[in-house]
Amino acid sequence: MGNSKLSDKIYYVYRLMAIMLFVLLFLPAANPARISGMVGRSISLLTAGFSYGTLIDNFGRAFRKEWILESTMRLDSISSLFVCIGIFACALGACLSIGNNKCRRLGNIISTAGSSISLIALQGIYVAYTQVAHTKKPEKIDPTFPPFYYGILAILVVMLAVSVYELIVALKAPGEKKFYMETKYRLFLMMMPFILLTFVFSYLPLFGWRYAFFDYKSGDTLSFENFVGFKWFTQLVRNAATRSDMIRVMKNTLGMSFLGILTSWMPMVFAIFLSEIKNSRFRRFVQTFTTIPNFISWVLVFAIAFSIFSTDGFISSLMINLNIWDQGKNFLMSSDYIWIKMLMWGLWKGLGWSAIIYIAGISGIDQQLYEAATVDGAGRFQRMWHVTVPGLMPTFYVLLLMSIAGILSNGMDQYLVFENSTNTTDIMVLDLYVYKMGIVNGAIPFSTAVGMLKSVVSVILLFTANNVSKLVRGETIV
Repeated sequence: MGNSKLSDKIYYVYRLMAIMLFVLLFLPAANPARISGMVGRSISLLTAGFSYGTLIDNFGRAFRKEWILESTMRLDSISSLFVCIGIFACALGACLSIGNNKCRRLGNIISTAGSSISLIALQGIYVAYTQVAHTKKPEKIDPTFPPFYYGILAILVVMLAVSVYELIVALKAPGEKKFYMETKYRLFLMMMPFILLTFVFSYLPLFGWRYAFFDYKSGDTLSFENFVGFKWFTQLVRNAATRSDMIRVMKNTLGMSFLGILTSWMPMVFAIFLSEIKNSRFRRFVQTFTTIPNFISWVLVFAIAFSIFSTDGFISSLMINLNIWDQGKNFLMSSDYIWIKMLMWGLWKGLGWSAIIYIAGISGIDQQLYEAATVDGAGRFQRMWHVTVPGLMPTFYVLLLMSIAGILSNGMDQYLVFENSTNTTDIMVLDLYVYKMGIVNGAIPFSTAVGMLKSVVSVILLFTANNVSKLVRGETIV
């Protein structure tokens, strides 16, 4: 009994080590494969292992001059790949550790093999580093011993020791005939990939917020020498030109978002009328026909718009052939009603896709309500108004609250492809402004500061709308 309790406690360490190793895969600062200053600082261990081209991106001249052998970097990349594979095995073993003894035994075997593979592969990285350090001209290569090498080494050693101990304990424990895991743990593991994807693509990039506090230019390093504190945040209000740009951009952003919120009921109405079509083939055709535009990229949407509304487009050609116009007109080279134009293109592209969730909501409405309404003499439109609409309102309110929270996030693709010299003043939204300032103009710290403020304001709007919903409807989504 004592060994069982100790084993359960050690499993917490075991799982913690596995989580730490998995997180370190994505942190460039903890990349043990960065054995040279020529390896990009933004390259993580995962990238080094699975993208050899990215790892050697800056080594072209060094290979030609034979300052370093390509076999050295291949050894570094292959070793990184096996370190990653070993860490994945450790993560799998940690997942199996929440099952019964048979699951734990298999998990311990996998994690023991995984940690051993990673430790051996780490030695390969060390060999690659020694080869870099002893090249003919090391000053050209800038040999760099990975600062977190020993940290990962220590974690893997602990992982191996714990895995071996738990394997011995599991072998002594009574064996089960079948693999078994409680339902709550199986559900958790099913949800785990989505949690990891959210972490990698939503939370891990927040590490880049640190650039907002430095006077950073592409290729520089972050240090106390270029630390500027809240300089870029104060520039938003102190600099007259920047302040004017932000006012204009916010006006466009809020205006287009407000139009989107005003028309947010249209997908629900479309779904209601679509569900009332009795011919199933025609209904499926309409649903498919209106959903397909969502999968067309905005570049292709602009190509369609150009073929219709440009100087040589369909409309201009038709009007010239009818002798109504003397020459073609380019409707895209105009800022007139640009907000309405963007709204209409967005509705055309996303109406069918947005209606899917309402169609699913309609299928979940109790059919007995329709039968009772019919018995009471309600017609089709009365059933729609008194049964379908109330049944969809909770879904509508949730989506409305999320739209309010994302009022500053219009996206960028649509506005980027439709932007030109005549409409850039009226089409510039916040996401496009951040892209222009950061990527095009190279003002990475300033654009990062603007993006940070946008995220903070969006979170505040979400919780404000959630509290208002609680006061008005007595229900919340957060």
